[in-house]
Amino acid sequence: MDEFKIIPFLRSVVKQGVSDIHLRVDEYPVVRKDGKILKITNLAKMTDDDLENTLAELLPGILKSRADQVFDLDFAYEIKGVSRFRVNMSRQLGKLALVIRTIPYEIPKIKELGLPVSIEQFSALNNGIVLVTGPTGSGKSTTLASLIESINTSMQKHIITIEDPIEFLYTNKKCIISQRQVEVDTTSFPDGVKYALRQDPDVILIGEIRDRETMSAALKAAETGHLVYATMHTNDAVQTVNRIVNIYEPQDREFIRKQLSETLRATVSQRLLPRKDTEGRIPACEVLVVTPTVKDFIAKDNLEEVYDLVKKGSFNDMITMNMSIYELYVRGYISEATALSATDNKNELKQYMRGAYHGANSKALKLKEELSSEQ
Repeated sequence: MDEFKIIPFLRSVVKQGVSDIHLRVDEYPVVRKDGKILKITNLAKMTDDDLENTLAELLPGILKSRADQVFDLDFAYEIKGVSRFRVNMSRQLGKLALVIRTIPYEIPKIKELGLPVSIEQFSALNNGIVLVTGPTGSGKSTTLASLIESINTSMQKHIITIEDPIEFLYTNKKCIISQRQVEVDTTSFPDGVKYALRQDPDVILIGEIRDRETMSAALKAAETGHLVYATMHTNDAVQTVNRIVNIYEPQDREFIRKQLSETLRATVSQRLLPRKDTEGRIPACEVLVVTPTVKDFIAKDNLEEVYDLVKKGSFNDMITMNMSIYELYVRGYISEATALSATDNKNELKQYMRGAYHGANSKALKLKEELSSEQ
């Protein structure tokens, strides 16, 4: 077979709507489309030379000296007019491996992504921190990009992004946007945030909060009057608060709860689910808006009461993951099997599906009635 050429391959898979590409020695190229893993068996299995040549083709010159000295490396690549890509280099069993994610040029609007419209309100905030959480590949970066672009088109602000690597590229519209890449433009996320505070920002986007130092820098930025957006790898909007508190030492946790209650504005937890009505995937979202009541619960460490508040639908802008999944199911966007496989509380979701609405499930009944009237 012909020698593997990465650029024509990337051009081809972008046209097919592929989201991720996996390249490993002695294996067929693998792609992910609509959440499913597919082997490309009409191509030859990858060789050591294929991987080395691919890395040499994609790796920016500034990072070439580092690639031989580290085991893991993230960087961005672009094929003009086709797509941008986020590339992760790693090693397994001593051999090179690459995972490449496609990043479209066009930044979709919140509504186009199928996200709750209430999320748009987070672009109008003046300060505080908004966290978008979920597993890898759940669309966190795209959601944040949509919020940034919403500000860019409607307000006059200075936005600084700190990313590893830079994913979406922004064009200055009403805002000026400074994009900084870790290990290229700044040494680390905490340093990037610290120095951003001296660069006259209104909004700071942190690509990912991975450790205590970055979290502390984010909270300080939010506390000093800036709007901070960031992602975290947690699966539950409410439990994200626990995750943050628990990365600190026990003696510091009460202070952090107080600080978090004052600065946290919202958490959004996302999962991408395969659609049954068309190709592609659609997000299920849990949204927690920090109201004065929620603020009080966070400070007092009463997170169970926060979850009950969201379940009861006491505030229209909040929704649990189960309610979001149920709405997608009732509207015919996802199958019952998909809904049940995506939930962390099957019994509750089955109650919704059976029409067993009571107490905290009254919001499900209201949704059912609304959908019936629409039809």
